[in-house]
Amino acid sequence: MSWSESAGLPAPLVVRFGRLGDTLLLQPMLHRLHLRYGQPCDLLAVGAWPRPLYDGQPDVGHVYALQASHRGLLLSPERWRMILALRGMRRRPVYVCEPQPRSLAKIQRLLRLAGIPAAHCCYIEDMPRKPLHEADKLLAFAEVTPAAFVGRVGAAPFVDGAPAIQVAADDMEEARHWLQSQGLDPAGVVLLQPANKRTMRWNGVRAPGDDEKSWPVERWAALARGILEIDSGLRVVVCGATVEADYVRSIVAAAADPRVRSAAGALPLRRLLAVESMAHSMISVDTGPAHLAAAVGCPLVVLFGSLPPAQWCPRSAGGSAVTALGGAGKVRRIDELSVEDVLAAWKSLPLCASTAHMDV
Repeated sequence: MSWSESAGLPAPLVVRFGRLGDTLLLQPMLHRLHLRYGQPCDLLAVGAWPRPLYDGQPDVGHVYALQASHRGLLLSPERWRMILALRGMRRRPVYVCEPQPRSLAKIQRLLRLAGIPAAHCCYIEDMPRKPLHEADKLLAFAEVTPAAFVGRVGAAPFVDGAPAIQVAADDMEEARHWLQSQGLDPAGVVLLQPANKRTMRWNGVRAPGDDEKSWPVERWAALARGILEIDSGLRVVVCGATVEADYVRSIVAAAADPRVRSAAGALPLRRLLAVESMAHSMISVDTGPAHLAAAVGCPLVVLFGSLPPAQWCPRSAGGSAVTALGGAGKVRRIDELSVEDVLAAWKSLPLCASTAHMDV
């Protein structure tokens, strides 16, 4: 059976309880499953990001987003509501992309309580372990067929392993208005993303020794000043969530230049996507917003600590430049990278090369 003969099959359900970057890396897989089964996938995920990320995307029908994965099933009314919803999906193929044992156990319990037959489910943990980029591993998983659907669905044509996100026209217009209100020209904005999911603790910024993705505030500030020395017409915008506002403000204060601004708490996900799609470039630690930037074509430098870029480097479907610095085998921590290392990588991005005429 060819992929074009798969009409009439039920829509696949894809399950992943990951962070923002993990959820974005599902996109090529979702596209391949859409082609195989003839209709968009539904997605079961956690957190505040899945809905704004995938609402309106052609490969996703409905997004079910649980608020948190760590709460016990009996303590969570939304879990019971999800079980009831899953009971209506018992004829669906289910693709469980969860690699974390604790989250996987919770997902399996949800599926059992919903009465979804084991023959309708397949698990990425059952795939052969190969040294692949995470998006390629997910694409290979999309070619697996649950036992109940063998012979009813064929293979899909080639799908590129770079996530691609379509930014809505309304979001672009709203982002332009926001940038204008800040006195910013999007083509002259360089975005810095200094924080990752481990940066903040309940009582403030995590100690640098506890976070291998931490780069000192003074280096972020020096990087911002270095960018402005190369091109005084640029503006540096430091991104972050609301909870990271004080940390972001400390970087802006250390830069001591009015051309360096804080956008902490001012970039909800859909605005962030639109701003990234228009921005001059971005420099980021290895975290979700970096993957978003690549997905919408923003030239990007990513700072890696102990993780291997070969597995986790953001990818650009549109061919925009992505440069990875550090990573397994080169450094153990991001703070082993110097300001000069990062600035040189930024200067080498194609959009930056015409202005990269000064030595630093």
